[in-house]
Amino acid sequence: MTLNHPPTPGSALWVLAHPRQESLNGHLFRSGVHALAQDHDVATSDLYAQGFDPVLGEPDLGQPAGRAGNLAVLAGEAHTQGREQPDVVAEHEKLADAELLVLQFPLWWYGPPAILKGWLDRVLTDSFAYDNELDPALRIPRRYGDGGLTGRKALIVVTAGEDERTIGPRGLSGDLDSLLFPLTHGALWYVGIDVLDLHVVHDADALTTQGVERETRRLTARIEGLGTEQNRPYRRLRDGDYPSDLRALHPDLLQGRTDLDIHRRGELRGADRPA
Repeated sequence: MTLNHPPTPGSALWVLAHPRQESLNGHLFRSGVHALAQDHDVATSDLYAQGFDPVLGEPDLGQPAGRAGNLAVLAGEAHTQGREQPDVVAEHEKLADAELLVLQFPLWWYGPPAILKGWLDRVLTDSFAYDNELDPALRIPRRYGDGGLTGRKALIVVTAGEDERTIGPRGLSGDLDSLLFPLTHGALWYVGIDVLDLHVVHDADALTTQGVERETRRLTARIEGLGTEQNRPYRRLRDGDYPSDLRALHPDLLQGRTDLDIHRRGELRGADRPA
């Protein structure tokens, strides 16, 4: 089965994962959606407000209950058989339509809140967002830059309680780009969604009224300029940089490097080919 969910040009889905509407995140959500709606048809998923169930459970796996097998495959079968839960169907419809996906959340324990992880678990379903079919020419799976959700971009808006040094490249808490690599590369890029650079609000817990206004203006300006931004140049599986076993970057590329930036094309801190 060849996956194909072409997005509607000018459509967007903004997903919020924060429990309080009268919070900084709630304020940025409303301001951001308003700014984006100036030139997009915006759907929203306020996960806490709508009571989204983050738990991938037995109802997601089709019938009969308790069947043995890989859970992702069972969820994919439920999708193809039209047995998905109504809340997942609703998210699929919004995501399939969207040309732009915005994921907004506070950083909790150095990752997204559980409700957003559960949204990924239940919504990026086998046979909807990806499948096991091989590319007929290359004989490799349609993953990492290919798949059911190609043709989309994603912006991640994240608030962090720490400053840029503490959660920076040499910071005590680690580099935020690396901490969110499982989301940007392992989830979004895996299913073919191009990822823009993170939009980070640092020191979110200590912002004054003036600080909130500044961050609101900064987010609005970012949204207004999205059309001119370049995607993160992650390597595509189909480009041949990973040997046929699909387990690691080709040994001739960026020898000796083990940082996560090796998975970006044209990475500037080392030549792709040895001299």
